[in-house]
Amino acid sequence: MPKFFIKTRQIYNNYITLENEDVKHIKDVLRMKKDEKINICDIDTSQNYICEICEINDENIKCKILEQTISKAEPNTDITIFQALPKFEKMEFIIQKCTEIGAKKFAPVIMKRCTVKLDEKSATKKIERWQKIAEAAAKQSGRDIIPEVKNIINFEKLCNLIEKYDIVLVAYEKEEENTLKKILTSINKPNLKIAIVIGPEGGIDETEISKLKKAGAKTITFGKRILRTETAAIYLTSIITYELN
Repeated sequence: MPKFFIKTRQIYNNYITLENEDVKHIKDVLRMKKDEKINICDIDTSQNYICEICEINDENIKCKILEQTISKAEPNTDITIFQALPKFEKMEFIIQKCTEIGAKKFAPVIMKRCTVKLDEKSATKKIERWQKIAEAAAKQSGRDIIPEVKNIINFEKLCNLIEKYDIVLVAYEKEEENTLKKILTSINKPNLKIAIVIGPEGGIDETEISKLKKAGAKTITFGKRILRTETAAIYLTSIITYELN
């Protein structure tokens, strides 16, 4: 059953009104008709509804709420991915796949070895595009939220944010002893806020590693293999979500 996201303001007297791009998608892509059923999620409350389409026109689609449903789509762990800015197609891939797996926030970071440069106007357009990718992936995978893609931050800002998380994990190819398994088996606290820090294609500079550790982050090893930046984020998100949920 197709899933769509709405805000609470779109609900009135047991009816939901779908607007804008949702109208085009339902009419022209899915070619749905009156009396067909869809799943609608209120992103303000994460409440899910089974609805029946009762009116379709060019401006909006009106749906009647048939029942409220309890969804268990969201993991208990709140994962934020601080991704050193890679080539753009890689960032799109990371956001799409990690949204499907269960990440809740993404924050692109400028690090020393990042090769991608963006001016303010270009950065704003990229954030808008990445947010749409997160929304599409959330719909496709049946999430109850749309993960937020935050504005691009610098490395100093990242270090200042570390204290806001229960644990911050940094994938680092020169770490030899501290494994993800060792850290996860030592965690007993539920509903953790976890941050994942992934370096750029050239890896994280040693001076940055020192600053991250000083701020409270923990470096981890993936073993004998060195993963690509786009693989590392997916790998970590998958294991954490599986182990802690």
